[in-house]
Amino acid sequence: MMKTGTHTRRLRRHALGAASLMVLAGGMMAAPAWAQVPPNQAAQDTSADPATVQTPAPPPEQVDEGATRDIIVTGSRITTGGFTAPTPTTVIGEEQIAANAQPNVFTTVAQLPSLQGSTGTATNTFSTSSGQQGLSSFSLRGVGAIRTLTLLDGQRVVGANVTGVPDISLFPQLLIKRVDVVNGGASASYGSDAVGGVVNFITDTRFKGIKGNIQGGVTTYGDDQQVLIQLAGGTSLLNDTVHVIASTEYAHEDGVGGGDFGINLANGRDWFRQSTLINRNVLNDGSPQYLFRDYAQSYNYTKYGLITAGPLQGIAFDQSGNPFQFQYGSNGVPARDAAGNVRGCLPGFCQGGDLSGNVDAGRSLQSKIQRVNSYGRIGYDFAPNGEIYGTINIGQVKTNNQPVGGQNRPNLTIQCANPYVPALVKAQCATAGITNFQYGTSNAALGNTQVYTDRRQFRFVAGAKGRESVAGSDWSYDMYFEHGTNYTDVDVSNIMLSRRFNQAINATTLNGAIVCADATARANGCQPLNIFGGNPSAAAISYIMPQYGPYQRTRQTQDVISLNFSGSPFSSWAGPVSIAFGGEFRHEFYRVRADPYGAGFANTPANANYPADPALLADGNNWYAGNYKNGSGAYSVKEAFVEADLPIINSDAGGRANINGAVRVTDYSTSGTVWAWKIGGTWDLPVDGLRIRGVTSRDVRAPNLSELFAAPVTTTLPGFFDPFRNVNVLALQNTIGNVNLTPEIARNTTLGIAFSNSQAIPGLSLSVDYYKIKITDVISSLGAQDIVNLCYLNIAPETCGVFNLNNPNGPNFINVQSFNLASILTDGFDIEASYRWRNPLGLPGSLTLRALATNIRRFITDTGLPNTIPNDTAGVNIGNTPKWKWLAVQTYATDDWSLLLQERWFSDGKLGNQYIECTTGCPASTANRPTIDNNFIPGAFYFDVGGTYNVTKAVTAYFKVDNVFNRDPARSPYFVNPALYDVLGRVYRAGVRFNF
Repeated sequence: MMKTGTHTRRLRRHALGAASLMVLAGGMMAAPAWAQVPPNQAAQDTSADPATVQTPAPPPEQVDEGATRDIIVTGSRITTGGFTAPTPTTVIGEEQIAANAQPNVFTTVAQLPSLQGSTGTATNTFSTSSGQQGLSSFSLRGVGAIRTLTLLDGQRVVGANVTGVPDISLFPQLLIKRVDVVNGGASASYGSDAVGGVVNFITDTRFKGIKGNIQGGVTTYGDDQQVLIQLAGGTSLLNDTVHVIASTEYAHEDGVGGGDFGINLANGRDWFRQSTLINRNVLNDGSPQYLFRDYAQSYNYTKYGLITAGPLQGIAFDQSGNPFQFQYGSNGVPARDAAGNVRGCLPGFCQGGDLSGNVDAGRSLQSKIQRVNSYGRIGYDFAPNGEIYGTINIGQVKTNNQPVGGQNRPNLTIQCANPYVPALVKAQCATAGITNFQYGTSNAALGNTQVYTDRRQFRFVAGAKGRESVAGSDWSYDMYFEHGTNYTDVDVSNIMLSRRFNQAINATTLNGAIVCADATARANGCQPLNIFGGNPSAAAISYIMPQYGPYQRTRQTQDVISLNFSGSPFSSWAGPVSIAFGGEFRHEFYRVRADPYGAGFANTPANANYPADPALLADGNNWYAGNYKNGSGAYSVKEAFVEADLPIINSDAGGRANINGAVRVTDYSTSGTVWAWKIGGTWDLPVDGLRIRGVTSRDVRAPNLSELFAAPVTTTLPGFFDPFRNVNVLALQNTIGNVNLTPEIARNTTLGIAFSNSQAIPGLSLSVDYYKIKITDVISSLGAQDIVNLCYLNIAPETCGVFNLNNPNGPNFINVQSFNLASILTDGFDIEASYRWRNPLGLPGSLTLRALATNIRRFITDTGLPNTIPNDTAGVNIGNTPKWKWLAVQTYATDDWSLLLQERWFSDGKLGNQYIECTTGCPASTANRPTIDNNFIPGAFYFDVGGTYNVTKAVTAYFKVDNVFNRDPARSPYFVNPALYDVLGRVYRAGVRFNF
């Protein structure tokens, strides 16, 4: 059961309070006309917000009756009229969000081809300890969510994880007017993390009326049942000077849990084949080193137990504990040697045979998720062009996943005298002259581990924005203070304490009763466990898997003060010169607490739920998985920026051109001062509608709280090699943060051309952009041996101060931490096109076509480690970066109904670009260029269809079917890749929207 406490009760009270702010206004609000924003152009905001500067009127087909068109340019701080940012920007409008009919707006945005490696409810489901289950966060260009800045109305949002990334599930989704995706670095404008780009959610701050949405959904397999209920209201008071809006929403998805052991996925999905990459460990015999095989069977364990080595190898046990001869795949025959080899099989695996013990099918395909969100905003126009406002956003997201089936233990030693050993097996022990045997089990009898995550966010913003005339020119100002707190609770249930398990399976007979063999363990409650078959006693289960499992309690806070000013104080020969400047202060803090069995008794004292036990390690790490640790840390950021836009050409013969530049200086309390800058421009050629643009920038990402102040973990390395003395030593590995980390530095370059001519070809917009990102000083983790070797070889002297392998004053140790050693290089193309045809072929309504594509030419990662070569993962389909990825949407809409067709596709790829594919006559396999028999991973094509019908002017019914052809994911040696492939199958959704 998920635990709830004081914070949850407080959240519910605040959520109800925020919902009570909703003021329901009478009168009909007309739905805004669909307006196609030209791709990668400055986004147009249709709200009548006095804080932004009006721009010249758009083409007639883009005007909303009664609305004033203002401009907000994501990726730039300049808000003056007529300004066009040189950074490519893709816009998703509220109509497109609604048409996609997803239970979370995150899913709609994440479909964009430039977003690669974003996380959601279908990712991180195989994890126990990451704390990222169900976390919805964006990754642009495949460089990771930590290098993509996500904003809400241009403002920072407190992180929902110690990596600093927010959870989109906590945003007020019904009030989102549009989403701007800036495909390029924006650190000079917005600060740290905007290396891959920016995703900015713009809300409707002037909404009037009542609107809502009720939606349900289910997969073709009858699971992941979904419900979404959203309601928003807004009004104005006191002669339209006070504006109040509020929204609340509830969403629930059942998720898709794990299937049975073997290859049986949940609810009849039949695409899983237990594909495995098998290492032959033979490098130069003319055959490939690695073999890609389906239906792989590990011969080191079975569902209810298997003797894995020695004279009795091959004896398995059924659920009742009865022995039988195990069926090896590949016609394998146990060698019955001490190494546990199986003749006729590959190292570690056979193919086919009895697959019932395999655990991978037990993994959740999608986390169960429930989210509750309430949002309120009140603004007061204290002047015709000035507003003060306050917002409150309170949300909660609960998720649940099953990481894997059972709790696999493949390398156990069982005594033949154990009273639970069947008599037949005891007799065979005696005949063979052995006293123990090697044993492996999936531990299916123990059930499956469950991970519950509860995130609660409280975010408050107070600000002022508007325009004032200074020295004869208009200046915009935007200032705000934000305080956010995020609580994350992780609870794990049905998981073993490994040392108690080891004590419980070591049973003996005492005074006619079966007991634990260790007297100290008996004195502390040990109950013997029958590990043969599937019928352990309730007392044994309670002992090895107590009621209270691992937990982690994290509190994060973020405080931001931001001031920004923008205006056009003078003009050049080509037009007004625009300037923006400002500053920001930010403070980030986190603290995490864990249970004493995981973190250690010295860090978290024993209590009634976690009593002291001499059988457990005092330093923690006692759980099978989920050994969370304690930690804390904080840092502060002070920064200032200036940005300018200089028109340089403005004539009929030369067209219109501008140069845009910015510089930002940032001081981090942990790493000192760093500079970011950008320089670029646009040129509207004399050919009507043709624009050339380009920008290059220096962007930064500061180390996050986790990298700086990671909760420490200590493990023992009994035979660690000391290259300085050429001996093996006993050492302690301390996994910690590194407060000496410095910011990553990126160089971002984008060059492109765009076409949009409303006169020559009305409704057509095209753009092509080339991008290149080079990130140096990338923060990356190193292993203990790598750290010592880098110092020994004098390759990275900074590692020399973090270990001591000849310590006369205490134990030898290596502090395993991250360093600024690696680099990333990626480049490619973005292509975007849209066309809107009014009254096609004389028919009523309009046809809209839109397509977006991203090509990744290279994605090269260099670890910085000796004896390694850079690895290019472009086109590697077990990752996030296929060579090509595109999204196409066709919509036909009339006044009464609409039909949407959508295609999602990515190209065929490889398992890894480092492999040499061959079947015979293979060259020698090396660590950098290994050989493999099959290096192909197919791409995928998904087709979606949806539609709407206007029941009345205010009520619309709709439907959506995703993955119409029920396309299965490709086989993978790593179970499945949910970052690229659809793992759920066909999904049906339907609902009703209303807007009064």
